[in-house]
Amino acid sequence: MILFITFISGIFMGMTTAPVNAWFLGWVALAPLWVLVIQQEKYLDKFLLGLVWGIGYHGVALFWITGIHPMTWLGVPWLASVAIALFCWIFITLWGAILVAIWAYLFGVVTTKYFSGKIFSFARVLLGITLWCCLEKIWSLGSLWWTSLSLTQSNYNLVILHLSQLSGPITVTAAIITVNALIGEAFIQAKSQGNSENFQSIKFWKKQNNSDKLNLFFKPSLFIINYSLLIIHYSFFLPIATFLFFHIVGFSLYNIPLNPDSTTALKVGIIQGNIPNEIKLNSTGWYRALEGYTTGYNKLADQGVDAVLTPETALPFLWTNQNNRRFLSFYQAILDKKVVAWVGGYGKQDNNLTNSLFTIDNTGEIFSRYDKIKLVPLGEFIPFNEVLGKLIDRLSPLDAHLVPGETDQIFDTPFGKAIVGICYDSAFSEVFQRQTVAGGEFILTAANNAHYSPTMPAQHHAQDVMRAIETDRWAVRATNTGYSGIVDPHGRTIWLSGINTYETYSTTIYRRNTQTLYVKWGDWLTPTLVMGGILIKIIIWSKTKH
Repeated sequence: MILFITFISGIFMGMTTAPVNAWFLGWVALAPLWVLVIQQEKYLDKFLLGLVWGIGYHGVALFWITGIHPMTWLGVPWLASVAIALFCWIFITLWGAILVAIWAYLFGVVTTKYFSGKIFSFARVLLGITLWCCLEKIWSLGSLWWTSLSLTQSNYNLVILHLSQLSGPITVTAAIITVNALIGEAFIQAKSQGNSENFQSIKFWKKQNNSDKLNLFFKPSLFIINYSLLIIHYSFFLPIATFLFFHIVGFSLYNIPLNPDSTTALKVGIIQGNIPNEIKLNSTGWYRALEGYTTGYNKLADQGVDAVLTPETALPFLWTNQNNRRFLSFYQAILDKKVVAWVGGYGKQDNNLTNSLFTIDNTGEIFSRYDKIKLVPLGEFIPFNEVLGKLIDRLSPLDAHLVPGETDQIFDTPFGKAIVGICYDSAFSEVFQRQTVAGGEFILTAANNAHYSPTMPAQHHAQDVMRAIETDRWAVRATNTGYSGIVDPHGRTIWLSGINTYETYSTTIYRRNTQTLYVKWGDWLTPTLVMGGILIKIIIWSKTKH
């Protein structure tokens, strides 16, 4: 029964993301795990509770991974395609679930030894927040990172997402854990005190009324009344006050005027080519891409845009080879219209390929280049290539031999520096924060989510919304099959494309040079929490010594 409750609460947390988008569940769905981990005596049981909750959360939130099936267009047999899709979903779900299990185990161990009394309730909350934030930080340093708790609020609770301007997405995560922890702590106290006060009330009524009939009536009535009052007093007031406080802070940041300056205006165009993956890398797909992107470019150029953005690998050619690009109709259109184009294609790094976005200026020259930093495991690179490379080459039909770009890239454009993310980069806030510090004035993201269900591009859009808010920048997003969009610095979606449609769109964005606290200092909250936890431990240790 306990595992079932834990699993259901994890599923509720998973329902906060697309396609359900029940973001409000994020503020209560962790509380059952908090209570049950504290109440369990065996450390292995605590670990198991965290694992089950994590499976519920990540399993639901990441179910879109199964959308890579079918892969028959890659030559993978139907059953093998099902097996690969299920393996990827289960493995990545367990990867996230194990982090929750580790949190539950460490939290249980430390609280059992050092934080068992009510006097340490505050310290226990601080410890739980610190452990979770530290583990999320470690998790984000790896290759399999997507479902931070902060994602549960995007892109529907824009007010709370503005907390990320203080110390990045970890600020939103910490706020969610705080409210859930306070609900859990209040429930534990209400339960223990409710039982005690209910017992005292029943004794009082026994003294006042000798009749067993009255006792039969008052005993259950007093229990319900007293317990309800305790629940209302302890379990709602402090968590609700904290919840409102976080939203008031977020609302104050959300209400800061953008004050657009006409001198910083930039009219941009987006082309969503809608080239299915089944044909993307063969001659049929190439001809269709050239036709669609050339037509879209000419249309947008005639509308007077300053620049045109295309999706990730929109024109999958080696753009660093001038002989390759000069015969392309899209390239000839640039020479004719003389409008800057940001083109998704392939670059060369030594003998390897890069997934890149190029600035092609109005003379047809490569003005700048950004190479994707965060490559997708197995899809774009092989983990532990020296050991597993030959084996995976035999088992996988995928071309997994791209190399990542450098982390210190600067993307200059004829209009100033831009902040760039290609597909998976969008999940890693540090990629955007570093480029903003370096002077990036607006965000360009390019993606190809054609091999997934609509849930994935919806979550991908939610990631870009968070990046726009954190950096206080306008974001322009071009994808192959959807969702392309325009997002303002407050996270408001100005325009969103359809799914699996060919579309062009133009609008005006504004270059900005503001710097949020997160842009200036990065994630300062996590080390501050660690120092706070150490200080609390020292205080408790000194008290126990005396």
